[in-house]
Amino acid sequence: MINSRGQIWGYTMALGLVIIILALALAPVGKEFIDSAMNVSVGDTIGLDCGNESISSFNKGTCVITDFSIAYFFGGLIFIGGAVVVAKLTFGGIQ
Repeated sequence: MINSRGQIWGYTMALGLVIIILALALAPVGKEFIDSAMNVSVGDTIGLDCGNESISSFNKGTCVITDFSIAYFFGGLIFIGGAVVVAKLTFGGIQ
């Protein structure tokens, strides 16, 4: 029978891996949302029209921020999941 420290170790490792797997699974969906937000407005979908060079500086800045947001969000999730796993391997090994 595993003691409570071993159960917590396994739970923390599983939690870290679940965070990483969810981030990787949700990244394509997030990319679709970002792409539709950056495209030209079509029908009910309102886009930023980032391909147009004659948009205002405010809209260009919004396009840049929107483009970086997916990398920051999902990269941050992967980093947090990796940090949980590495911290548990480094500092909380089974004793």
